[in-house]
Amino acid sequence: MTKKVINQKGKFDEELINTIKLNFVFKDKPLNRFSIIENRDENNLANKAKLLEELKKQINSIENCNLKDNSQNLVLGNGNINSPIMLIGEAPGAEEDKSSITFQGEVGELLNKMLIAIGINRQNIYCSYAINFRPPEDRKPTTQEIKRYSVFLKEHISIINPKIIILIGSSAMEAVTGINSKISSERGKWKETILKNKTYPVMITFNPSYLIRFPENKRYSWEDLKKIKKKITEMKIVF
Repeated sequence: MTKKVINQKGKFDEELINTIKLNFVFKDKPLNRFSIIENRDENNLANKAKLLEELKKQINSIENCNLKDNSQNLVLGNGNINSPIMLIGEAPGAEEDKSSITFQGEVGELLNKMLIAIGINRQNIYCSYAINFRPPEDRKPTTQEIKRYSVFLKEHISIINPKIIILIGSSAMEAVTGINSKISSERGKWKETILKNKTYPVMITFNPSYLIRFPENKRYSWEDLKKIKKKITEMKIVF
């Protein structure tokens, strides 16, 4: 007479499974993981938009500011707020002050051509200024004004959180890097700025408004643009 072998482990496993109440929902359609990514992107965009609106309110609440008192509108920024490229100019001019849109008129047209030369459409990047109000008579912002608004600018950069920052003009250079020497001696060199423990690569180049007045310097800007294009390729940035 042979004894029947009882599989105690199998019996235990069956009892354990029966005690666990699973609530699986099965669907015929496959899981769309792209929709999860899209939802994350939408949430990120909504959060950035909210933070930018709060930043705009902070800048608008500034008091005792000659720039604000003599301007029609605050110019915060425009473009793709989720772009890997953030371009920062010096300050709004007359056309920007009227429209609240960055880089208008002849300056904007030249900037567009400069960017297209390296395969970038301006609508795919984010543009802003070191100073958010138009200086009287379109004068150069003072060091004191640059320092005052640099607090908002650095917060602005942190919100956009780009992979590359392009600074055009000496005011933008001073606001982000603290350098107040001649831009001709600093342009074309990759630098770094650290904000909230994050390091951002920075390229300094001439302002399009300067190039309109001194077109002979466009060849230097072209060299800077090629370096930006190379960095974009190295970082595998896709628009």
